[in-house]
Amino acid sequence: MAKPRKPRTSAPDPPVSAARLPWHPPAPPVPTAVLISLAALLVRVLVSVGPYSGQGAAPKFGDYEAQRHWMELTLHLTPSDWYRNTSDNDLAYWGLDYPPLSAYQSLLHGRIINASLPEAVALRSSRGYESVESKLLMRWTVLSSDLLVFFPAALWFVWAYMKLGIGGEERREGWMWLLSMVLMSPCLVLIDHGHFQYNCISLGLTLGATAGVLSRNELVAAALFTLAINHKQMSLYFAPAFFSHLLGKCLKRKYPIVEVTKLAFVVLGTFALVWWPFLHSHEAALQVISRLAPFERGIYEDYVANFWCSTSVIIKWKKLFTIKPLKLMSLSATILAFLPSFIQQVKSPSNLGFLYSLMNSSFSFYLFSYQVHEKSILLPLLPASLLALEEPRMYGWFVYFALFSMYPLICRDQLLLQYVAVLGLFFLIYYSPGGSYGKRSNISCRAKLVLSLPFLCSLLLHITYLQIDPPKRYPFLFDALIMFVCFSQFVILALYTNYKQWMLDTHSRSIGVKKDL
Repeated sequence: MAKPRKPRTSAPDPPVSAARLPWHPPAPPVPTAVLISLAALLVRVLVSVGPYSGQGAAPKFGDYEAQRHWMELTLHLTPSDWYRNTSDNDLAYWGLDYPPLSAYQSLLHGRIINASLPEAVALRSSRGYESVESKLLMRWTVLSSDLLVFFPAALWFVWAYMKLGIGGEERREGWMWLLSMVLMSPCLVLIDHGHFQYNCISLGLTLGATAGVLSRNELVAAALFTLAINHKQMSLYFAPAFFSHLLGKCLKRKYPIVEVTKLAFVVLGTFALVWWPFLHSHEAALQVISRLAPFERGIYEDYVANFWCSTSVIIKWKKLFTIKPLKLMSLSATILAFLPSFIQQVKSPSNLGFLYSLMNSSFSFYLFSYQVHEKSILLPLLPASLLALEEPRMYGWFVYFALFSMYPLICRDQLLLQYVAVLGLFFLIYYSPGGSYGKRSNISCRAKLVLSLPFLCSLLLHITYLQIDPPKRYPFLFDALIMFVCFSQFVILALYTNYKQWMLDTHSRSIGVKKDL
């Protein structure tokens, strides 16, 4: 009798984890972090090959020329003349309008470039200087700044975030995806390495300060955040979050006055060190301060997607009000906007609440403060990236519309190819197998339909902006439409993150909000 044949069995399917990219264990952490960092660096290098702000656009050029000019000024003039109008320093031509630490950074970079290409930073004769060699050197200064400040801060933050188990123990495996989200932020890459700025320094210092808070190094955090403010005054967007969180923690300790005093000494000491060359006279200090608050420029610039610019279509703020009442209205609206987040952190400081507070505070300044420009969206984007594991859908949505809000600027800089490539790469990683997108997303079909409307409008405006000329009577019609779409999304996101921060107090969550007292 023949033996019965055994039924053939097909080879077992590979485990799901085999299809994943390295956003999960057992990938070795250090080599993987290095590879992610190198990939992020490569993206920056490729973007930097393209054009920059104001390239060949005489007589004032753009932000590239501004940064080069500041290197020229700080290299050849004494600190007392950096912020004063003199025969060698025409403040009308890209006068220095950032705090002293930014000036010291320009001096350092100016010395490096002067050693290799002195004609690029020669006093007066170098205005509008452009060459292949100078572009390479200038791009290198941004890349090195990113590597020395932002990259280490990102690694420190991810380490502190995962060590404390913020957002729940089950999220620990997503640290590599989180690191990729922080380092691959398309807006920061395009503005710093395409348009040309040094936001990576101030944002890197702020990110380091955030990591310091999470790892319970409050004094280090206070020093780093003070340095961030002294590099770019827009870092004050985060000040209410840092102040309220640290104050709330101090008030819950045994000796609150001693804790507050220690932080105050660190802040004041750091300010004194940075401002030392300008403290010799009252006039010198006031001269610097006057350059940091350019109220004469108006309450907003270009078509920025904030409250004042978006509503100016109906209410002509600049025509109806002088600078003084506009400053008062702007200050009042900004305080009212960040006050709920501020109160929540003083009342119940927590690590997760602090990250939400950073976003809510910076969003309040972006939407309502005085003299906001489109690149200021980088500030609320930073804490949004830190919340990527907690709020993956919110972060992806925010990144898309934040980048879209700068679309007219990108087109003016002729960076459309880089725009498409970086955005595509970001979402390729964002939706990658093993990433955190969609793990907790349960959105109804009706909600998806509503969300699709602004997205479809943005796609239509992308094409319309390039292919169709606006009416001669309304030359900035498409810029305004882009502003309206993005403003509507920013308002919704700000309301959502404020709600989520307050719900940390009222709901017991399975992810566990870890108190850090």
